Amino acid sequence: MSQPDATNPFGDFTKMLEQFKLPGFDVPAIMEARRKDVEALVQANQTAFQGMQSLAQKQTEMLRTTLGELQSLTGQLSAGGAAPPAKAAELIQQSLHKSLADMQQLAQAAYQTQAESYAVIAKRVEENVQELKSLLQQQQKK
Repeated sequence: MSQPDATNPFGDFTKMLEQFKLPGFDVPAIMEARRKDVEALVQANQTAFQGMQSLAQKQTEMLRTTLGELQSLTGQLSAGGAAPPAKAAELIQQSLHKSLADMQQLAQAAYQTQAESYAVIAKRVEENVQELKSLLQQQQKK
C-alpha cells in the first residue's frame, strides 16, 4: 500500500469514490468542498490556539508585574516602618484599578479571538451555501 500524501489527504478517498460513477454526483467538486471545510476548521483552530497563547502570555506578564509591585510595596512598607494609611490605601486603589484594566484587556483579547475564529467558520458556511445554490442551479438547467 502506498504512503498517504500529506498535501492531499483526500486523494485516496477521491480515487475510491471516482471508481463508483454515480450519476448526478460530481465527486471532485464534493471532495474539493470538503477539503475547503477542513481547511477552514484548521484555520479556525489555529486562530483560537494563537489567541489562547496570547492570553496565557498576557496573564503571565500581568502576574509578574503584580508580583513585582507587591514585592516593591512590601519593601516600602517594611523599610519605612508603618506607612501612613492614606499612602497604603492609594497604592491599593492603584493596584485594583490596574487589575481591572488588565481583566478588561484579557476579556477583549478573548472576545477578539472568538470573533476571528467564528468569522472563519461563518465564511466557510456562506461559501457552502453559495456552492449548494450553484449546484442546484446547474441541476435545474439540465
